[in-house]
Amino acid sequence: MSRSWSASTLERRHHRKEQQMKALIYQGPGRLSLEDRPRPTVQSPTDAVVRVTATTICGTDLHILKGDVPTCEPGRILGHEGVGVVEEVGTAIATLKPGDPVLISCITSCGRCSYCRRGMYSHCQSGGWVLGHRIDGTQAEFVRIPHAETSLHRIPDGMDEEALVMLSDILPTGFECGVLNGKVEPGSTVAIVGAGPIGLAALLTAQFYSPSQCIVIDPDANRLEVARAFGATACIRNSEADPVEEVRRLTDGMGADCVIEAVGIPATFELCEDLVAPGGTIANVGVHGVKADLHLERLWDRNITITTRLVDTVSTPMLLKAVGAGKLDPARLITHRFRLDQMLAAYDTFGKAASTKALKMIIRP
Repeated sequence: MSRSWSASTLERRHHRKEQQMKALIYQGPGRLSLEDRPRPTVQSPTDAVVRVTATTICGTDLHILKGDVPTCEPGRILGHEGVGVVEEVGTAIATLKPGDPVLISCITSCGRCSYCRRGMYSHCQSGGWVLGHRIDGTQAEFVRIPHAETSLHRIPDGMDEEALVMLSDILPTGFECGVLNGKVEPGSTVAIVGAGPIGLAALLTAQFYSPSQCIVIDPDANRLEVARAFGATACIRNSEADPVEEVRRLTDGMGADCVIEAVGIPATFELCEDLVAPGGTIANVGVHGVKADLHLERLWDRNITITTRLVDTVSTPMLLKAVGAGKLDPARLITHRFRLDQMLAAYDTFGKAASTKALKMIIRP
């Protein structure tokens, strides 16, 4: 006997199909998959759902994939960067509406808790770094953003949305955790260990303060070429030269006033300890998955400061203005483009940056 379907049944089935989306799923250390997942919906009056128009991959995503971030559980949609268009808003949202183009901050902030009121949005008691970590993230067609009014930035007319993807995380991270924490100032000497996207972001934003030298250290010749084009005054390939000797030569034997660690492994942190000048600052930016040694037997009398920080994104409005005024061009960091259905290939390319020359990539649905 043939079975007939009512119009309402067909409509419900069609509706359910429409509510699916493509997403990149973390399945445990070393394992990713591209799957259909239910589209997110508003769960709280302060939520918004954003249709993602461009996202990217971060070095932190690679740390998750390596198993360095055990708080990210298998089954999570990865990603904490992107731009998009507001699709739906909760009842408490007054400053955003469907159709608004927005920059998604990597940090979710309520704006009300004791940490947020101190400007430490990364430690928000009901937010912080949750996207692609503790809740589903942006490497999907849609994403739910809690505390949307304080976690999204409306994009001004005429701005390049691909360039603004770099303002979700790496530009404020390089600036806040590296440049501001490192106390870069006019005439100071800066050494940046690591010429990946974060190190290059620190290089670009350090130049706001006119340091006398910006020295970049990395084993990758291609990345050092990029660093020189971005304004580095000297580049040291540490696979060919001793970076400690070279930095001392460049600084009249003193070392660097500010040393920015932008890799996140023990060897690079310990290198920073050897590069810093007396009275200087080591600004750690890298995500460390294992312990690194602190050589107090050498550093106890050198008056140095060591800072750590998770980006708070307090500088995002300023960086938006700098990009809009043409003072900062983050689009220079983009090297590759993929579609969302090519995410596995994108991760492979990003993970083999030494051979693929990848810096940041743009991923579109």
